[in-house]
Amino acid sequence: MIGVQKGALVAEEGARIRTACHVPAGRDRFRTKKREVFGSRVIDTKVSTLDTDGGLSVSEIVDVEKGGPARHLHHEQEEWFYVVEGEYVIEVGEERYELGPGDSVLAPRKVAHVWAHVGEGTGRLIVALQPAGQIEAFFDKLARLGSSPRREDLQRAFSSHGLEFVGPPLSIE
Repeated sequence: MIGVQKGALVAEEGARIRTACHVPAGRDRFRTKKREVFGSRVIDTKVSTLDTDGGLSVSEIVDVEKGGPARHLHHEQEEWFYVVEGEYVIEVGEERYELGPGDSVLAPRKVAHVWAHVGEGTGRLIVALQPAGQIEAFFDKLARLGSSPRREDLQRAFSSHGLEFVGPPLSIE
């Protein structure tokens, strides 16, 4: 059985959604309320870990302000970024990429990476993680930490969801 309980996605072990999954524009796969992270960043799940037996998670990230997350790495997932709208800088290892609409880059597992929306106006990214791991629970945790989380709380959230916090966000000038 799969359902929504108090805003959290719950499922019996081994459960899998076995139907098509339509997600309207501007909506999340399971929630009607937007998941806001750090105050202004909205993360909407489009393909859930439950849809793929943990094999894939796809989210749309909407940035209305400049900036991005802390430098981090995923121990078990590759993370793919595709820019839909706006301008982004993404660093993967020692490589720096300036991306616009239609550009993409893959961050391999165990390689530190960081990204930031650097353009004017709204930025939109499609982010896919394979295998999905605990990324949706991680996004939920970040949303609960509020707009100015303490460094210790961020480190705990990262490490408890299979990620490693390795440095500060990109400096935006």
